Amino acid sequence: MQPKLRTRIGALALVAVVSAAGTAAVVLPRATAQSTQPAPQLVQGLPDFTQLVARVGPGVVNIEATSDGRSDAAASGLPDEMEVPEIFRRFFGPGMPFPMPRAPGERFGTSLGSGFIISADGYVLTNHHVIDGADTVTVKLSDSREYKAEVVGSDEKSDIALLKIDATGLPALRLGDSNALRPGQWVVAIGSPFGLDHSVTAGIVSAVGRSAGASQQYVPFIQTDVAINRGNSGGPLLNTRGEVVGINSQIFSNSGGYMGVSFAIPVDLAMNAVQQLKTSGKVQYGMIGVGLQPITSEIVDAMGLPDSRGALIRSVTPGSPGEKAGLAPGDVVRSVDGRAINRSSELPPIIGAMAPGTRVELGILRDGKPRTVKVVLAPLDEELLAGEGPASRPGAAPAAPAKASDNPLGLVAEPLDARTRQALDLGPSEGVAITRVEGTDARRAGLRPGDVVLQVGRTPVGSPAALDKALAGLKKGDTVMLLVNRRGNAQFIAVPVL
Repeated sequence: MQPKLRTRIGALALVAVVSAAGTAAVVLPRATAQSTQPAPQLVQGLPDFTQLVARVGPGVVNIEATSDGRSDAAASGLPDEMEVPEIFRRFFGPGMPFPMPRAPGERFGTSLGSGFIISADGYVLTNHHVIDGADTVTVKLSDSREYKAEVVGSDEKSDIALLKIDATGLPALRLGDSNALRPGQWVVAIGSPFGLDHSVTAGIVSAVGRSAGASQQYVPFIQTDVAINRGNSGGPLLNTRGEVVGINSQIFSNSGGYMGVSFAIPVDLAMNAVQQLKTSGKVQYGMIGVGLQPITSEIVDAMGLPDSRGALIRSVTPGSPGEKAGLAPGDVVRSVDGRAINRSSELPPIIGAMAPGTRVELGILRDGKPRTVKVVLAPLDEELLAGEGPASRPGAAPAAPAKASDNPLGLVAEPLDARTRQALDLGPSEGVAITRVEGTDARRAGLRPGDVVLQVGRTPVGSPAALDKALAGLKKGDTVMLLVNRRGNAQFIAVPVL
């Protein structure tokens, strides 16, 4: 009996070659130059943060926000986690060991958060949501001194709050450059999760320039895997030199607990807000006045774009700088003053950070051709933007008729009734209401009864006949772009014809 040949998984493969006589020979593959060269060592051990924490720790503070019901705003304490539906969660946390009990309807309570000293004369930075609705804010230093804090100013959009305490000679933290952060770099967080003051966690930068949704579209978040929990909000995110590069603000969570995805506000953006809060008590943002949406592969095909980079304009607010500059739905913004825009979420933070009155040059694509448009930014006007899409009932007018569709997408449409036209602020020849969707391609793309079709490509439609005519030439393999108003919000929908 011949002995068995044993090999280890992952060693050089053994290749058996059977000769004509039936005997087997073992052949070892020739080693290549690449396989004999050791890979360069890219990481030289793990960092030791003890010196960093010892130097930075005294500049980190605890924030106690108390509401006694006098404020018109809601109490600063979060409700029970099961009552918070958002996946992006802001955490500042209840006091330890237990949150202050509140009876139904009561709005008083005490919550704990974090913050850090930015100047020796008593300025402290934290999150807006940490102190929002509080009647009394107390700052506790690492040496156990406590001060009642004045709220100099607070801004919900950037989630930044500036506090002032009556003290001097304080250990202010050094500020770093958040624009220099790169994925893979080590970062450290110090804060008070669950009231456990000066807790230290560390991790790496996962990504930069992340969007956390429309409510904070002006913040290009730093994403990390640093453990952040209730009470960490407002605390510093530090680089390995002990410089503040961000303010811990949110986590991504289905359960309410830490799941490995945390978000911090870049310190560069925060300090811009701080300067404005010091001088005027509020933060102003630049505005173009356009609604944006991402560019999908279907939209690339339908519009004949070279790639999916840029921000697609789905609507232009009447009276806005964008309208005055001649921007139109279907334009794709590819750059701002020469700075490339790769995703739609990148445009609002760039524009928002600019002062009203700034003249910017937008590089756009219109009908596949590059253009340059100059826009003078206006101050952000919430009321003006609200006019872009008034909330209203679906746009379907009369009940759906029995007739079948007369277009390749199987869309049955009717003229808009006067009430819907007025609610959507549309002219007499703008838009047509979908009453029935018969085509599989249109249903798959998400079209539904009640949608108001404003354009097919760049062709306006104002009647069912105009819709049928605009869609008549479609054939299998085409992708068509429809500008649709759904409950007051316009968006482009790409429909592939399969």
